[in-house]
Amino acid sequence: MSVPKALQTPLNLRLASSAFIVVWCLIAAFPIFWITVMSIKVPIDAFAANPFSVIFGPRTVAEGKGLSIPDIVVGVVVLYFFGRFCVRNLPKLVKRHSPFGLIALGWLASALAAGVAFALTFAIILPNVMSVVNGALGVFGNPVLGFTPEHYLAVWVDNQFYRNFINSLIVTTGVVTVSLTVGTLAGYGLARAGSNIAFWILIAALIFRSLPHSVLVAGYLPVFINSAEILSPILGENAPTLYGQPLAVIAVLVSINQPFTIWMLRSFFQNIPAELDEAARVDGCTHFQAFRWVIMPVMWPGVITTGLFSFLLAYNDFLVTSLLLDAQNQTMVPAIAGYFNRETTTTDQVEAVAAAVSITAPLFLLVMVFQRQIVSGLTAGAVKG
Repeated sequence: MSVPKALQTPLNLRLASSAFIVVWCLIAAFPIFWITVMSIKVPIDAFAANPFSVIFGPRTVAEGKGLSIPDIVVGVVVLYFFGRFCVRNLPKLVKRHSPFGLIALGWLASALAAGVAFALTFAIILPNVMSVVNGALGVFGNPVLGFTPEHYLAVWVDNQFYRNFINSLIVTTGVVTVSLTVGTLAGYGLARAGSNIAFWILIAALIFRSLPHSVLVAGYLPVFINSAEILSPILGENAPTLYGQPLAVIAVLVSINQPFTIWMLRSFFQNIPAELDEAARVDGCTHFQAFRWVIMPVMWPGVITTGLFSFLLAYNDFLVTSLLLDAQNQTMVPAIAGYFNRETTTTDQVEAVAAAVSITAPLFLLVMVFQRQIVSGLTAGAVKG
């Protein structure tokens, strides 16, 4: 359908806005691209003054560590079809095969499966297959672009970075689970409440959300340190000390995140007509049954969008996790800060860069898998129905 000429955007404005978006995307993507390139080069290439040496890695290629033209072509093709599968086919499989109709559990399992499949494909299957192919191609299979995964192997295997990943997974899973469970119930109740009390509760929650994180940590810290003495009358001599444990971080991050979760989910619930609740009640459902079987299936895009923001808060947190967790239970972000803060060689610095790149992979995977739900959820929350 053609747009009336009076409503069409002027050409100069479209060109200016497009140029601004392109420049902004390049500026935003450059740090991620550059540290990714550095992480797959030997230290001499990674910290070379010439940017082309960093990109192409001549010293890395000279050491026999690199990608051939067939490696690059096959890798790009596999990556394209993998992304296309995650965007187009994976949502249909989740809806069809989710156990007992639990879409959230299906999405969680699919995201983990997609991550494992991606790691196995690019870390084990493709390298072994392409080594045989490059050997058969002779000179055409020689490396032309510097590439080495040795820094990632050092980080994840030698330095046991997987322990930090597991700790991050525990913290983020706990924060997202508690935040969404409480947030959906509270958001639904406040959205359907007709009194002014709901408004003032939300205002108080917003004020609490605006407090600096250091204030909340300072308030919780004495409680966690003395938790064994506090809990000893209840649990006896086996009372645990919460300081240094992921449970303490989960409690603090949920306290920080819960007001935002309630606010966001309340706005989504308000966009769902109350007539759906009334129709379910007429059909014999209780309030909770109407919420579970009628409202929640409509709310999944909003829940997934809110869950993603909760995940990002817990996943990227530095202050709370660095203050409340000991070295054994440290999550990935404070662990990477420890990499950069200590005195290291250039090899150790490249390993720190590889660790920094590693934490971005789950974020890209989540956005790629849930992009349709995120877009529909943000659209639903942006317009009052």
